[in-house]
Amino acid sequence: IVVRAGGMDLRCDSVVNCAGLFADRVASWILDGEGGTNDDGNGTSNDGSLTPEEEEEEEAPTGVAPPRPRPRPRRRRQYFAKGNYYRLDGQKSPFSHLVYPVPERAGGLGVHVTLDLGGNVRFGPDVEWIDRSIHDPDAIDLRVDARRSEAFYDEVRKYWPRLRDGALMPDYSGIRPKLVHPNNNNNDTNAPPPGPGPGPPSSQAASASSDFCIEGPRQHGVPGFVNLMGMESPGLTASLAIGERIADIVDEYAKCSES
Repeated sequence: IVVRAGGMDLRCDSVVNCAGLFADRVASWILDGEGGTNDDGNGTSNDGSLTPEEEEEEEAPTGVAPPRPRPRPRRRRQYFAKGNYYRLDGQKSPFSHLVYPVPERAGGLGVHVTLDLGGNVRFGPDVEWIDRSIHDPDAIDLRVDARRSEAFYDEVRKYWPRLRDGALMPDYSGIRPKLVHPNNNNNDTNAPPPGPGPGPPSSQAASASSDFCIEGPRQHGVPGFVNLMGMESPGLTASLAIGERIADIVDEYAKCSES
């Protein structure tokens, strides 16, 4: 793989894409160079080329074998979920440690209690899905909408009923990369098959595959490339194990190349 940057060509035996919110953009630069299509999130190509399904449907001339479908890159798109935090203001906190409620089906860990080094208390994050038409994380407004406080009071009072009205103030927000979106349509290439259990299909899809995606050449067909997608904040906690998994993939590819 050749990486061109700053007027230099860097020739690499292995490239690991761990670009976070921009991971799908980096993946497209590499996977598009291997015969992939520019996916628009709906399973169609926008570069004038044929999708593998279209290639299979093409009629080959008599006596000529039909063209072999190109491998289609997987997980080509990330979606975004905003997580908002509110801080406790004007009321003494009863908390001396973190409090995590039962995780939400909507794709988050629930509104939990966090303590900073100064002893300040924050509650969050919630899950605010960003419109699936947004591809650029820099276009997302990171300001916390004060109108979301009502839902925060409801959630926090499940484990702290004495929280007073007016004690929560908007603080800050962050963005999570997601592999699925609750408003995905049936043609979306990232959407998993419908899962069992109650609830509408969209909520099942949004919770079924909201997890780390670590793919090597066996999955996408590009030698020497390891692709990390949907790496949310727990990726920092799990970074050592993730690093071991990446090393295993790189070693496996190196051994196959030598043989």
